[in-house]
Amino acid sequence: MAKQIAAFGEVMMRLQVPGYELLAQASSLNYSFSGTGVNVASALARFGHAAYIVTTLPANPIGDAAAAYLRKLGLSSTLIMQGGKYLGMYFLENGFGTRASRVTYSNRQESSFNMAPEGTYHYGSIAEQVNIVHFCGITLAMNDSVRSQMKALAQAVKARGGTVVFDCNYRPSHWGEGGYAKAKPHYEEMLQLADIVMMNEMDAIFVLGMNTTKETRLEQLEELIPAVAERYAIKLIAGTHRWINTDNTHSLLGFMYKECAFSFSRKLTFSVYDRIGAGDAYTSGIMHGYISGFSSTKTVEFATAASMLAHTIVGDTPMSSEHDIVRAMTEAIGDVER
Repeated sequence: MAKQIAAFGEVMMRLQVPGYELLAQASSLNYSFSGTGVNVASALARFGHAAYIVTTLPANPIGDAAAAYLRKLGLSSTLIMQGGKYLGMYFLENGFGTRASRVTYSNRQESSFNMAPEGTYHYGSIAEQVNIVHFCGITLAMNDSVRSQMKALAQAVKARGGTVVFDCNYRPSHWGEGGYAKAKPHYEEMLQLADIVMMNEMDAIFVLGMNTTKETRLEQLEELIPAVAERYAIKLIAGTHRWINTDNTHSLLGFMYKECAFSFSRKLTFSVYDRIGAGDAYTSGIMHGYISGFSSTKTVEFATAASMLAHTIVGDTPMSSEHDIVRAMTEAIGDVER
């Protein structure tokens, strides 16, 4: 059944160096607009849901261009505010071989979204319009004003019986020195509000400060994730384990914990064209499976295949349809479709 879904978060301009050049070498940049909320909501729009982005864009031609781009992705603009002058940007240099890809942020804290004053968003009105709302830990890291807005919207949706989704997405560079201690109380508040959480055992250990004597990641996962679900009364927790192989391929294993039981995907191995946004594709797959009433096994297989396909498409935003993903779950890919 299609749902009304909103994602709260910043819209950013992505400035990508062509090919595998460094910024110091390039003479041109390709731009697009993205952000975790944009990626998740637009993927769900492709799956047939009504999707909104709750954000603030600058009141100038850059903001207008971003709004037009979002509409092209299938997102409703009715919950987009306009004000301020700036859009956050990031520069992407594609990695190759042993050189990792690199993201450099610019103008982040001065963006219209991060400077939006209290009263910008009408939480009760938004909660009346949507069934599900998505939040991200990257947004949580921005500043106290944004954190207050996140929590107020989550509380409003929760109060009306809606579903709150929280992706931990901890980024050390955003929290700065002593980041885990700074982040923990804010993460705990969001976890107490959340019904669906995207995280793995590393978030439990480092952000929540949980202890384990287990040695392997899988053993740690199986010990800590049920404890997190019980402590914060979370209905569903999902995430991935990733391996970067010596031949430059990646392998991905998806997991989901629901109703006191784990479900795991097959371990998928694939070549990578563009990794940015692949985690958001996984999140959208988990959300779609939950909404659609898929079995736990089908949900985690669907989400992992969605993430795999996102690695093969340029840009942050997942572009695969439900049909594309189901086909990737069941058939060999690679020949020309005719």
